[in-house]
Amino acid sequence: MRKILVASLLALSLGASATAHADPLKIGMITTLSGGGAGLGVDVRDGFMLALKQSGAKDIEVVTEDDAQKPELAVQIADKMIQSDKVDLLTGIIWSNLAMAVVPNAVAQGKFYLSPNAGPSALAGAKCDKNYFNVAYQNDNLHEAMGNYANTAGYKKMFILAPNYPAGTDSLTGFKRYYKGELAGEVYTKVGQTDYAAEIAQIRDSGADAVFFFLPGGMGIAFMKQYSQSGVETPVMGPGFSFDQDVLGAIGDAALGVKNSSEWSKDLDNAANKKFVEGFQAEYGRLPSLYAAQGYDTASLILSAAAKANVKDADAFRAALKEASFDSVRGKFRFNTNNHPIQDIYVREVIKEGDVLTNKIVATSFTDHEDAYAKDCKM
Repeated sequence: MRKILVASLLALSLGASATAHADPLKIGMITTLSGGGAGLGVDVRDGFMLALKQSGAKDIEVVTEDDAQKPELAVQIADKMIQSDKVDLLTGIIWSNLAMAVVPNAVAQGKFYLSPNAGPSALAGAKCDKNYFNVAYQNDNLHEAMGNYANTAGYKKMFILAPNYPAGTDSLTGFKRYYKGELAGEVYTKVGQTDYAAEIAQIRDSGADAVFFFLPGGMGIAFMKQYSQSGVETPVMGPGFSFDQDVLGAIGDAALGVKNSSEWSKDLDNAANKKFVEGFQAEYGRLPSLYAAQGYDTASLILSAAAKANVKDADAFRAALKEASFDSVRGKFRFNTNNHPIQDIYVREVIKEGDVLTNKIVATSFTDHEDAYAKDCKM
């Protein structure tokens, strides 16, 4: 169902000028709000809208639609938002195959696209664009961090698996870029797969000393439940997507002790993060996830740019986005030459706080980490 949510544009607190706000800012949010990946889209949306609400602002209109995790539907929605709704910028897409279907056409029409999640390698490299900004990461990054961690942890024979779509191939590429040991197996599963008996049997027979997997949303829940019931005791690790707040409750205690990577964690000690975590819990009655944090930062970046420039002045607005003068929940934040973040990436451990499963930072895998594709971006 189509919803139009109106939030306000930050004025006094960001020192905005009257010129910057001559026209309202209209944002098209295309995200996944139904099906197995709905939790991810809901969290991005909720984090985004919380930042707008906390800003105390006006003159921002957010048009939100559900892509149902279908590329063809996402393309239709984007075309309608651009041509009929006359949005100034787009955001919200979770899945990399949907981003690859939507983003190139949107930026070709002169629209800004700000990614709160999907970061396919092509858009960081050869298909980068001056109007495309990724506020989350490049897809390889969190997996690179776990490849680096696997070395530190002393693993020599890893079994790795991921879904067969752009983010999945990027994930294993990233892991292998830093992992120095042997591979006991490398498997690509079907997107949306729910039965992992065959893959678990392969792991059992592989002789692996650890397993790295990237299976976001419902896929990771299904895998971990089946893995814990299988009796296979080979330790697992993954990116934060597979062990974050949106799935930990469904996985249960089988996730305890698992190491995972993320550029954000609720225990990061900075004022913006404390405000975000406390505000999210108060607003929605649950702990925020990595996806919610990325949605929040995306909205905060937009607010910071809108306080300095009118979106109708594309050059000025683009420069304001590039400056990234906002307080990120991650702490320090800056863009590389390809409009992707340069940032720290942490190793977290799944713990229990009372009855609630969550994460705490136990190490830093990378400091000021850049993606591998910026060199291929010719802007």
